[in-house]
Amino acid sequence: MAAGNTTTTHLTRRRIRSIAAALLCATALQLAAPADAADEYRTVTVADPYIEMHSGPGRGYPVFHVVDRGESVEIIKQRADWFLVRAGRGKEGWVKQEQMNRTLQPDGNTFSVPRPSIEDFTNAKWELGVLAGDFDGANIVSLYGSYSLNPHVSVELWGSQILGNFSDGWMASANIVHETWPEWRVSPFFTMGAGIIRTEPKTTIIQPEDRTDEIGHVGAGFRIYITRRFLFRAEFKSYVVFTSRDENEEVEEWKAGFAYFF
Repeated sequence: MAAGNTTTTHLTRRRIRSIAAALLCATALQLAAPADAADEYRTVTVADPYIEMHSGPGRGYPVFHVVDRGESVEIIKQRADWFLVRAGRGKEGWVKQEQMNRTLQPDGNTFSVPRPSIEDFTNAKWELGVLAGDFDGANIVSLYGSYSLNPHVSVELWGSQILGNFSDGWMASANIVHETWPEWRVSPFFTMGAGIIRTEPKTTIIQPEDRTDEIGHVGAGFRIYITRRFLFRAEFKSYVVFTSRDENEEVEEWKAGFAYFF
C-alpha cells in the first residue's frame, strides 16, 4: 500500500476518533441530566347529556359505554380525531373529537385540542423521515426512524438504497445524534454511527464479486420545524468503508428530505 494512502487512512481514523470522543462526552453529559416529570392525565367534565365510548378509534367500532353529564373522564392519548379516555371504574374507550370539544376543563373553559407547536418539535419522542441526495456521485434514497432519549440525544436506524452508473447497493446503519439547541426552530445537530454497505456492480463483461463491508461515519446537519408535525432535514456525512483490500475508502454524502415527528 502506498505511503500516501496509509497516511490518509490514519488521518481519517484520527479525525473520526476525535469527533466521536467529543460527541460521546457531550452525549454522556446530556444523558446524565435529570429527565422531565411525566405529564399528568388531563381531566374533563361531560357537558352534553352524554358522550359515547367506542371500543376503537373509529365509527365502525361499537359503543360499549356511555358517560352521563356531570361525570369526569381522563384523557389518555389522541389518535387523529379520536381520544382514548378513562371513565369511572377504570373503563377505557375512544371518544370522537366532536364530543370532546363540548366537554369542560377544571377551570370551566371548553376543552380544546392543542395544535402541534415548536414545543412539540423540541420534545417529540419519535421521528420518521425520507431523504435523498448524493453518495459519492451516486443517487441515494434513505429512510430512517428516530427515538429521542431526551431533547438533546436520540438514536436512529437508517436504511438506504444506492443507485450508481456502474454499481448499485444498499446500506444499513445505526446512529446517535446530539442536538445542542433543540429548542431552536432551525436546530443543528452532530451525528456518528456504524453499519454495513453492500455493493453490487452492474458490469457484465467481467463479473466482479459483490462486496459487503463495514462502515463508520461522522456528520452534521440541521432540522427545521415547518408546521404541524412536519420538519425539513439536511445533513452531510463522511464515511470510511473498511474494506478487505489494502486500503480503506472515504465517501462523502449529502442529502435532504422531510420527516414527521410524534
